Amino acid sequence: MLRLSLVCIVKWGKPAAGAGSFTLPLPVRRGFRSPAALEALEAHIGEEERGQKKPQLVLYNYPSFGGAFAALFAHLYHAALNLPYLVLPFSSVDPLRVADLRFGDIQTCYMLDFVGPKNFAVELAKIIPRVIAFDHRLCTLSRISNMGKCPSNLELRIDTRKSSARDSLDYFSEKLTEDKSSKKNPEALLDLQDYARVEKMIRYIEDADLRRWELVGIKEFQIGIREARAKLNTLTNPHIFEQLLELDADDLISKGNSYVASRLDAANKLLAKPFKIRLGRGLYGECLAIRADGNAEFSHEIALELSSRSAAAGLRPIGAVIFMQRGNLKMCLRTTDGATDTSEIAKAFGGGGKPSSSSFIIRMDEYNEWTAINSP
Repeated sequence: MLRLSLVCIVKWGKPAAGAGSFTLPLPVRRGFRSPAALEALEAHIGEEERGQKKPQLVLYNYPSFGGAFAALFAHLYHAALNLPYLVLPFSSVDPLRVADLRFGDIQTCYMLDFVGPKNFAVELAKIIPRVIAFDHRLCTLSRISNMGKCPSNLELRIDTRKSSARDSLDYFSEKLTEDKSSKKNPEALLDLQDYARVEKMIRYIEDADLRRWELVGIKEFQIGIREARAKLNTLTNPHIFEQLLELDADDLISKGNSYVASRLDAANKLLAKPFKIRLGRGLYGECLAIRADGNAEFSHEIALELSSRSAAAGLRPIGAVIFMQRGNLKMCLRTTDGATDTSEIAKAFGGGGKPSSSSFIIRMDEYNEWTAINSP
């Protein structure tokens, strides 16, 4: 079985009287192989020198919600058993290097939602007694054959049937239940109330991670959760795990619905005066269009509505939105008709895109020719 993870959150935990962990005060920095992350590793050395029990290392994918939730489950497991642990971010942007982890006597390293660049996992297994990696991506499977012979202390949990977050939840829940020697020995990683809420979050995250897009409200969920992505880095947000536990899928879907509704309302206000244009001076037929200077963020919604109106008016089922962008006149084409290809128009004028969605830069004199049909 195989699986790994990439993540960007830094948290430090150690046993303490009446507490399972504490957060190391870290300066706010944007880098991922940052002084803050390296200072946390140096602090780990200091704990060893003072005779403290050596922590486990948890690396998780950033800015991935699957990786962040997987890190949450690792955090809950170690905190419940009062075990020391070090959680560090891992990003493809200036990632940690194997050499950064050579010092210290880390016994186990968890890689959540990634396997790392090239042979990172294999090289890591040469200096850490046990490395366990979680991943769900099909592309990861194709990479395994190029990693060469995996050492026996490297466990790849790559399961394309479920997300890294769900596999991590299952793994750390089972591991906690199996540990009967702990004084605390909790029966579950999460209490019933938290579990119901978190499990629904995992279902929606998994639906997107596995590219299923089957759950009701998944598009709105993705919109609603979007702003939380900026909070997934514990270098800048030491409260990330508490915040993840509080996220509610229904609230996020409702938030997404409100966002979509507000966008549509704003788009409708701009649709008061559509006009006809001759696409390619008439070579590609006629459709409805609108100028949206200063409101380009609504171009997608406006163009889709124009597409429907254009079809109802007996024109081509295409909506065109035109606006100035960095000194150039840009035209965005959208269609709600599966048999219509807007990209053929865009490509003819140096642009591109998909059949249902395309765009290009148009010269002003050319644009004037397309709109001449509206002249008295």
